[in-house]
Amino acid sequence: MWKDFVDTLVYEIMGMAEGDRLADALNFFIYDSVKIAFLLVTIIFIISFLRSYMNTEKVRAYLSRKHRVTGHVFAALFGIITPFCSCSAIPLFLGFLQARIPLGITFSYLISAPLNNEIAIAMLFGLFGWEITAIYIGFGLLVAIIGGLVIGMMKVERYILIPVTPLEGEITVPEEANISLKVRAKEAWKNTRELLIKVMPYVVAGVGVGAFIHGYVPQDMIVAYAGQENPFAVIVAVVMGIPMYSNAAGIIPMIEALTLKGMAMGTALAFMMAVTALSLPEAIILKKLLHTKLIALFFAIVGSGIIVIGYLFNAII
Repeated sequence: MWKDFVDTLVYEIMGMAEGDRLADALNFFIYDSVKIAFLLVTIIFIISFLRSYMNTEKVRAYLSRKHRVTGHVFAALFGIITPFCSCSAIPLFLGFLQARIPLGITFSYLISAPLNNEIAIAMLFGLFGWEITAIYIGFGLLVAIIGGLVIGMMKVERYILIPVTPLEGEITVPEEANISLKVRAKEAWKNTRELLIKVMPYVVAGVGVGAFIHGYVPQDMIVAYAGQENPFAVIVAVVMGIPMYSNAAGIIPMIEALTLKGMAMGTALAFMMAVTALSLPEAIILKKLLHTKLIALFFAIVGSGIIVIGYLFNAII
């Protein structure tokens, strides 16, 4: 219905010719901008409302007692409901370190939070459907869990540069206030509005770049360098993505345009994972907390996992 309206607006009311580069780029821009904004409002509100029932201190207390796979799984799942990019996830990561939660578990959270936040889920669902979204979330959790497990098994706690608070007994968990549904909904809407204002410039910029790619970048060029026939496409995409810094709101519209032009889906999503989960600003911030060797290990493990996931994604899609 919305697609039909945008087609009518651009090609009939505005009188632009279908197939014209500018017309197709404008069509892409209007269609995606409004659709993504609607999806963001809906899903961020729902997750913000549900998040109001979660006590972060209880999460810390629970994770502090977990030393095996369960803790990694829970930390990765917790990353889904925290609306953070790779840099803004670091304060909670620091809190987990201070609570003496096992290092590998804290890394499972740090990997998962930017990969699987609600913005990524909302936009992937709207642009690619539930199947691609479900596979992406599953692979994102897998990278977070395995990455955390590997780091935990390597016993690299000596590379933590900050003093951590000794854990004595149980972590104190404050009593939860009896908050009404109306107040929870009001706070959820406030968070939704604030987050939408924060990410919409990235959405508009990302959709703008995507519209340019959609209208002006030759399909043959994309297929030649990033299609299924290039065996090194995933590796190149991940290496290119790591130095970049963006969140899901800015990168996913470009991913949509690239896949429409012929980029293999696994290659595109591996690029997105590298951009959102690993970044130079993140490494600079982590340098205050962790030794360079541990940061390099973190990037190497996660980057390698993303490359494997990209090839698996290409094989099954």
